[in-house]
Amino acid sequence: MSDESLGRNEVEELLKSMEAAEKKKPAAKPSAMDLGGDMAESKADALLSKKTGPRQRVVAYDFKRPERVGKEQMRALQSLHEGFARNFGASMSALLRTIVEVKLISVDQLTYSEFVYSLEIPTCFNLLKPQPLEGNWILDISPSLLYPIIDRMLGGVATSDSTLKRPLSDIELRLTSRITSVFLRELATGWGNAVELNIEVQRVESNPQLVQIVPPNEVVILVSFELTMGKTRGMINLCIPFNTIERIGTKLSSNSWIGYASSRSSEHTQAKILENLEHAVAELVVTLAHSKIKTSDLFNLQVGDVISTEKDIRSPLEVEVEGVVKYLAAPGAFKGRTAIEIQSAVDRRPTP
Repeated sequence: MSDESLGRNEVEELLKSMEAAEKKKPAAKPSAMDLGGDMAESKADALLSKKTGPRQRVVAYDFKRPERVGKEQMRALQSLHEGFARNFGASMSALLRTIVEVKLISVDQLTYSEFVYSLEIPTCFNLLKPQPLEGNWILDISPSLLYPIIDRMLGGVATSDSTLKRPLSDIELRLTSRITSVFLRELATGWGNAVELNIEVQRVESNPQLVQIVPPNEVVILVSFELTMGKTRGMINLCIPFNTIERIGTKLSSNSWIGYASSRSSEHTQAKILENLEHAVAELVVTLAHSKIKTSDLFNLQVGDVISTEKDIRSPLEVEVEGVVKYLAAPGAFKGRTAIEIQSAVDRRPTP
């Protein structure tokens, strides 16, 4: 094959000469073969137009930020961590003895370098080991949120005007471990439907740029929470490298989480709940009688005075369990101590 090629001007002249030659030819009647060919071409064009369909919008793809996590898995992760946020907020309210609200802000996928460089320095950067998964996770707690929580744990008043820009001391790290323990306990419970996790803190760093758990361009899932305590607000970030959960990706589907939430309890679950409730302490109160007296009589009460009631001495006593009447009993004595004998149970179910 020759390496010579036609120039632009030569191509234009060739096209003009072909057009001129076609105009000089006499118009001939279309034959049956020509009509068949035209019909075949029109059918082919129609099939091609149906196959290609309408022109679609082109979306730019960034090879530096490949989306490796499917949309269904992202929805499942969002549903999982929304429930976790509610449970974590309730546990923090019990720990700090004040109202704490935790909201899920976003579930995004980005590169590890983008996550690290978006954090402030110093920070509370916890390196987590989620057994039995391979690799590490990251828990980052903003110092602007952490110092007011520590003040609250030490009996002070949580204020949002903290301007401390220093790493945590040993005592503050010990107090912070109580917060991370609550976080990891609720996180393991939230992930229990997909995999049983045993999450431990390996070490705590103040400079996130010194910790390299995956390559800089590796895709990670960033789960961001906002914690509100009074006027104090701050962010808690959970970084999950995708390669750590890639092998359990099939278990992360929104349908399985919806089915799990709406399924009925099994006998094993009921037995587990009863086992946990066996050692729970319940308050038992026996009411002897009810009566009303005047305020003047109340002020003049003395030792030895007798208060009469409308209750018959032969009537059974009401036994309340955690403020709810459950049994009827008779008073008596047992081994030298005041006691009651349960006579019947009270059925409080509404009648149809």
